[in-house]
Amino acid sequence: MRISSIAKSIVAGVAAGATAAVTAIQDGVLDTGEGVTIVLAVLGAWGITYAVPNKQASRDL
Repeated sequence: MRISSIAKSIVAGVAAGATAAVTAIQDGVLDTGEGVTIVLAVLGAWGITYAVPNKQASRDL
């Protein structure tokens, strides 16, 4: 299966953002600092995941 770098980074960003959002709204209030944390988690996951190349498939026969 071949997954593009863009698809991989979008999934990673959604997962990181969802994790940060769930943690941030535990107390029922979302303040500015928590919003910034969510945005930085998404952007960080996008950037890091997009920068790391996919593993090349080996052709062992």
